[in-house]
Amino acid sequence: MMNVVDWERGWSFMRKGMGKVTMILEGRTDEQLSSEEYMALYTTIYCMCTQKPPHEYTGQLYEKYKEFFDDYITSKVMPSLRNKHDEFMLRELLKRWTIHKDMVRLLSRFFNYLDRYYVARLQLPSLTEVGLACFRDLAYQEFKCKAKDAVIALARPSPFLCASCSIDQEREGEQIDRTLLKNVLDIFVEIGMGHMTYYQSNFENSMLDATAAYYSRKASAWIVEDSCPDYMLKAEECLKKEKDRVCHYLHSSSETKLLKKVQNELVEVYTYPLLDKEYSGCRVLLRADMVKDLSRMYRLFHEIPKGLEHIADMFKQHVTSEGMAVIGQAEDAANNKALVAQEIKLHDKYFTYVTDCFSNNSVFNKALSEAFRTICNKIVCGNSHAELLASYTDNILKKGGSGKLSDEDIDDTLDKVVQILGYINDKEIFVEFYRKKLSRRLLFDKSTTDDHEKLMLTKLKRQCGGQCTSKMEGMVTDMTLARENHKHFQEYLSTNQANPGLDLTVTVLTTGFWPSYRSCDLSLPDEMAKCVKVFKEFYETKTKHRKLTWIYSLGTCNITGKFGEKKFELIMGTYQAAVLLLFNAADRLSYSDIKAQSNLDDEDLVRILRSLSCAKYKILNKEPDTKSVSENDYFEFNSKFTDKMRRIRIPLPPVDDRKKVVEDVDKDRRYAIDAALVRIMKSRKVLGHQQLVVECVEMLSRMFKPEIRIIKKRMEDLITRDYLERDAQNSNMFKYVA
Repeated sequence: MMNVVDWERGWSFMRKGMGKVTMILEGRTDEQLSSEEYMALYTTIYCMCTQKPPHEYTGQLYEKYKEFFDDYITSKVMPSLRNKHDEFMLRELLKRWTIHKDMVRLLSRFFNYLDRYYVARLQLPSLTEVGLACFRDLAYQEFKCKAKDAVIALARPSPFLCASCSIDQEREGEQIDRTLLKNVLDIFVEIGMGHMTYYQSNFENSMLDATAAYYSRKASAWIVEDSCPDYMLKAEECLKKEKDRVCHYLHSSSETKLLKKVQNELVEVYTYPLLDKEYSGCRVLLRADMVKDLSRMYRLFHEIPKGLEHIADMFKQHVTSEGMAVIGQAEDAANNKALVAQEIKLHDKYFTYVTDCFSNNSVFNKALSEAFRTICNKIVCGNSHAELLASYTDNILKKGGSGKLSDEDIDDTLDKVVQILGYINDKEIFVEFYRKKLSRRLLFDKSTTDDHEKLMLTKLKRQCGGQCTSKMEGMVTDMTLARENHKHFQEYLSTNQANPGLDLTVTVLTTGFWPSYRSCDLSLPDEMAKCVKVFKEFYETKTKHRKLTWIYSLGTCNITGKFGEKKFELIMGTYQAAVLLLFNAADRLSYSDIKAQSNLDDEDLVRILRSLSCAKYKILNKEPDTKSVSENDYFEFNSKFTDKMRRIRIPLPPVDDRKKVVEDVDKDRRYAIDAALVRIMKSRKVLGHQQLVVECVEMLSRMFKPEIRIIKKRMEDLITRDYLERDAQNSNMFKYVA
């Protein structure tokens, strides 16, 4: 049976053993605690806790455990700390904290039985918590301010504050013991025993205030002394160093708060003075293409909304100004041909800024978009950007127009064309002009390849929708069918031994797909009339239900002309050929004679006769010899005509069809607005005036922005045509009439 351990004997033995542990941890003895001594101490506590009352001392031991730490801290730790200051005090504090943690760890093992049963049963603080709390309540509470000031003094001294509160020694380039700082700051964290309250309230808040004060002084000097790029370089370097400081000795939870403080003092406070610097601000950086500095500017300001918006606004103004300068140069030179290429180049440049300098931020994408909407909707020398873009695209896609561009280059250029098209409000004007130019490329075999045409239509469909490309896709299909039809015609001629007398190629088009063309009842020469008759007979063998309408204005002829002893091959339009063939029967004809025999109207006839008698190649001589054609003129075959080329193309004077295109677009817009209004009302049945207008604009905005007055006019027209009606009680409400 185990002997009873009374209180005096037991606690005396424990104090002696705990004192030896203290001496070992403080390094005052080389002697180590043996395993027998360890077991004797543990057994003593076990016996004193498990004896029957009145010899059961569990509660007293719990209190004595705390009392031992209080006595040790009061008698040993506090005096040693009071005698030291600044860095020496920090080293002593760190030493005492390290010893204290080891002491708590060892002594709590001796008293382990208390933790397992007594503490658990009564839900008291654990022995480790009690031991650490003793240090916190005595040593830490007294020395936390001195420790904080000493840490800040090491990290940040400044001549503006007292020695114990100096700020930024390390920032000024001096070397400090970062390991010491990290270990001391760990005390602030560990003392909270799982909570950051002590670290935050006793160190972090003061550190953040000191940081703000330091950088406030620095920024006020830098903003006066330095240029915008130099200031940003310093600010970015400071932020980098603060981030490193967190990695080396501050707690990771301080990073966001610390960087925000620094950013606020260096960047946010001086947003407008910095960005608006007259000789080095954002506008100057944009004009000088200082890409690295613009990237740095974005990195500094990307978390400051008002700063980013201000930069984006200046970026938008700069891009708009550059675009207007390009337009101004085109107007001064009266040359629109290079304008679109320059605008694409300009867009590429600033789109690269958006992606590389501004990390593709939506604010800058919006700024670029708004700038180019302003640029691309400006009228240039009487031409809309939609028309200019269609002409530029036509030049890319027609033979000889794109120079030596590879397929990849053409693909890339078409992508950029569609990108520019996205900024144009009146997209349907572009579509109409493009459709006319596409028709000429297809009909006169001017396209580089069908693949390029189909590629462009695919890109247009993605940008504008299938409705705007359906007709053009039909045009491309028509040309494929026309080639097959020509093969069948050749087979027909050989099978039926039909002979049109001339080499004839006919392209059959679907009326709904192609632009409308002027046609007249041309009196064909016999040679041509025979060709038309043969083809009609062939076509009737293929279909009985389709009517052919001949558009002679789009035809071309190759005529061999004999001028004295020389022969020339003349390439011209069907109208020109029909007029010229009249001179096979007569050497001299009046304007009236030609008009009567050809059945052409005055507008077409004047253009044709000018091309044959007043232009570069004078196939006909005109009396009187003037540059204009009148009804009193006479024309005579020029038998003395000569040229160094044997094969000559005789072009017709161009017809300005822009007015007609605009008229066609206006008509299509009316139909589109009508369809949108009816579609909306059919689904909503009853709708207010304002809401109907808003939904109509939204539905049509992909292709164009309809004017409110036009929408109102179309609404009234639909009421007249019994598609809509006004509510009898409220005139601002509309009802759909089924």
